[in-house]
Amino acid sequence: MHIKNRLISVAAVVAMAAALFFGSTMEMRTAGEEDTEGSHLWFEKTDTIYFWYTDDAMTNFINSAAVAFGERENVRVIPVLTEDSEYLEALNQASLHSGQVPDAYIISNDSLEKAYLAGLAEEIGDEGAVCNETNFPAAALSAVAYQGKTVAYPLSYETSALVYNETYLAEWAVQIAQKDLLNAGEDLASAENDSGIPVDEAALAALAEEYFQKAIPHTVNDILNIANTFDVPAGVDGVLKWDVSDIFYNYWIVGNYMIVGGDAGDDKRQININNPETIQCLEVYKALNQFFFIESDTVSYDSVLQDFIDGKTVFSIVTTDAAARLAEAKESGELAFEYGIAMMPDISEELKSRSMSVTNGVAVNGYSEHKELANRFAAYLVTECADSLYERSGKVSANRNAGTENGALQIFMLEYGESVPLPKMMETGNFWLQLERLFSSVWNGADVTTLVEELANQIVTQVEAVY
Repeated sequence: MHIKNRLISVAAVVAMAAALFFGSTMEMRTAGEEDTEGSHLWFEKTDTIYFWYTDDAMTNFINSAAVAFGERENVRVIPVLTEDSEYLEALNQASLHSGQVPDAYIISNDSLEKAYLAGLAEEIGDEGAVCNETNFPAAALSAVAYQGKTVAYPLSYETSALVYNETYLAEWAVQIAQKDLLNAGEDLASAENDSGIPVDEAALAALAEEYFQKAIPHTVNDILNIANTFDVPAGVDGVLKWDVSDIFYNYWIVGNYMIVGGDAGDDKRQININNPETIQCLEVYKALNQFFFIESDTVSYDSVLQDFIDGKTVFSIVTTDAAARLAEAKESGELAFEYGIAMMPDISEELKSRSMSVTNGVAVNGYSEHKELANRFAAYLVTECADSLYERSGKVSANRNAGTENGALQIFMLEYGESVPLPKMMETGNFWLQLERLFSSVWNGADVTTLVEELANQIVTQVEAVY
């Protein structure tokens, strides 16, 4: 979620222009040596669209897609990597005062209201052919919707999931099975059965397997039970550790009950922050500090993930980047155990969790003179190019049909499908900073009820002031 400043990708544009010039030269040759003037006119009449984006990690993916689409459609797509600061303002200025209007661009879903109201995004020319539940989960479609209109194509997403040390959970299962058998009075020196395995060992193996199958936690209480009963191996610092300083890794605690704008995040009538369920969930969060003792002012996501790789924790909360990081660590030998990824646990049997998600979409500029072509390129990116997105950029496609062979990413996709998209309302733009402060105060022992009431009053006042 940290974004670096980037410059316009001049090299990419020059390289693409050279490729296009070569393509036009070949076209002139096939048309005949004597018709050079007609071929030159063909080159000038070729439609050109400009595609803006801000993340340099996307360059390889976008350049490849631009070349392939251009060759197939006999058009030119010129990618423009631009500085992230004041991105929408730069888009607006280029749309109004430039001869190279951005025809389509990548945008985070929380900025879509501002883009739409500024005329920089409009309802896509899709009519459900691409943006439907066959291709995308509900969260993706909600993320790119504004006031009932689909105003972008879902491209990629980010959300959180639970990673666990499978080897440690197997050890815990054996420990609990041994205790249960001893408590039940099993004779550890009993006779052998027909298979030649001591009866107690067979019983131990069966019971341990049963516990192991149930070890992946479904609720926070399941994690606490493991924390209370696990005689952890040497070198393990704690059972669960995550970045409690970042709202992205905390939001699952209140996501099912703290409503800000509804599922699409654009309905000012749907604001429900101060409610009993939210307060109960935050009380559970507050109590977790008594078990896990995580210092919010020193912890970071990178340190948490490294601790997990080093075998210092049993569980952690991670984002999609962890799928590749863990796989690489396992292959190199840096990670010396088996691991798995699971959906986030519920708060309790009664209180459900729901993660936050951010969706990057492709919007078509309302000022574009090539909207039909821009729509086709956007649709091409999120469908035909979906399978290559992760390989070329490290970003996870929002298309549910992409990456189906990657088990880790499929877990993230399931979590994404049930997640809460980041709201679009401009009036709540500071909500996440305020909520992050609330979580920090709660973690350090502040009164939950008072803090939730203060936050609710402030957000409602901000929304009502312009509603």
